[in-house]
Amino acid sequence: MSSFPGSPRLLKGALIGIDPMNPLASVVVFQYNPDTMTRRLEPRTAGGDAEHGEAFRLSGPPKETITVSVEIDATDQLEAANPLALASGVSPTLAALEMMLYPKSAVVIANMAASAIGTVEIIPAEGPMILFVWGATRVLPVRLTGLTITEEAYDTLLNPTRAKAELALAVLSYNDLKIASPGNALFLVHQITKEVMATTNVFNSVQSVGVALKI
Repeated sequence: MSSFPGSPRLLKGALIGIDPMNPLASVVVFQYNPDTMTRRLEPRTAGGDAEHGEAFRLSGPPKETITVSVEIDATDQLEAANPLALASGVSPTLAALEMMLYPKSAVVIANMAASAIGTVEIIPAEGPMILFVWGATRVLPVRLTGLTITEEAYDTLLNPTRAKAELALAVLSYNDLKIASPGNALFLVHQITKEVMATTNVFNSVQSVGVALKI
């Protein structure tokens, strides 16, 4: 990162797991913003018969998946003798990512106790609601569908000191979330923001056409 005093402040991407029982357990601010991100959108069609004029009907927003690779490195912290890095390397960051895939142990223990006393129906535990934050205009509720961790270096205690995490995220829309869910509102804001940006693109297109005609 440039040390020039006039350099703009760089926003950091993040994954935030919202869990009222343990609000700090799953918060990962990216140490380095990834250089690339792959997004795939698949239309959610209504499934009607094209011959009867239903070809363009949509049952909801597209299904979107995001793939991104995040690098985690404790080298600078180790050089600065950071106590947490010296004790555990990048393990806390990796644990925060992994906890987004785990049910809470307290709920698991409670369900085991309920099962032991003969409870017939046990509701599966819920994980935290995860937000993918990528700038002010992109705060999306997501499901972490895949996490591949490659540990690349270790300290003398075999704590990983450098790692790469490949994240596979499925964006959750108002088709997937309850009406009262904060994620529902966040996705709707995201869609409205896209609609506004798409409208502003018309002015760019008109301007480009005008320049082309002059040439």
